[in-house]
Amino acid sequence: MSAMDRARPGDPATYGTRVVKPADFDAFWEEVLAQAARIPLNPIMKPVPLRSTPEVEVFEVYYDSLDGVRVAGWYCLPRERTEPLPAMVYYPGYISEPTLPKAQARQGYATFGAAPRGKLRSNRQYNPGYPGLLTHNIIDRHTYAYRGFYVDAWRVIDFLLSRPEVDPARIGVQGGSQGGALTLLTAAMRPEVRAAAAQAPYLAGMIDAIELTHSYPYEEINEYLRLHPEHRPAVEETLAYFDCINFVDRIRCPIIVNIGLNDNVCPPETGFAVFEAIGSPDKKLYTYPGHGHDANRYEHDAIVAEFFRHHLMGA
Repeated sequence: MSAMDRARPGDPATYGTRVVKPADFDAFWEEVLAQAARIPLNPIMKPVPLRSTPEVEVFEVYYDSLDGVRVAGWYCLPRERTEPLPAMVYYPGYISEPTLPKAQARQGYATFGAAPRGKLRSNRQYNPGYPGLLTHNIIDRHTYAYRGFYVDAWRVIDFLLSRPEVDPARIGVQGGSQGGALTLLTAAMRPEVRAAAAQAPYLAGMIDAIELTHSYPYEEINEYLRLHPEHRPAVEETLAYFDCINFVDRIRCPIIVNIGLNDNVCPPETGFAVFEAIGSPDKKLYTYPGHGHDANRYEHDAIVAEFFRHHLMGA
């Protein structure tokens, strides 16, 4: 009996998933990572006095990634600090621009607002747009948009490891929606990550989501398939290499996930499925009835802050 057959009507926790990991999934990503490893990071940091405050120094960061794309980010440091610092990475949502995490730097973290290719200041060489990113080259896993986008996100960890003020044993990652997906993916692919918090994760159970919702961004895939029905097998094949569900069994760090049970952007069925697949024994799922894609962020942010204080600050 399939997972779909076991689903109880109206209960998203029992829905399961149609996502299947390709036999050469690990080999595909090992080759991608090997390509990335051959590219020097070449990081630079430029002070940004206009955005700095008496409490926080702000830097504009650039580094190299796959396909020769130069990627940007915001890096914030508390002016009064006792090094080494715990570090926190903030990943952006699908349509949102990179955050400037000064408030968290005031709390004693070295913070990084990531801007994978296509995001503001990382879009000079590559910019499929929004909508656009989700379906750009979607029938070829070797050129699909998220191949480089994922690597851009993972190389933030390399930047932090290159910084003398950062404690390499205290790096955390967090984000919501697409940022939640990048949080899961980075926790899976970078063992240096000590703790992770993912909100309403996107890019999980994608072939399930396009049937469960007709909201954007997933509707981009349905629109593509209406125009190119002959490409459905190739689309499903490509998505299997990029679905969070096929990565998260690698996660070993403590992790929390929160979802809204009325989310029509990232259906809760997919949130349950990806949480179930997480490999870490130290994981906790927070479900919020009556909440949509916000996943009760207003109240849940306090839980996230305490989670990282415990794991990165030792509080």
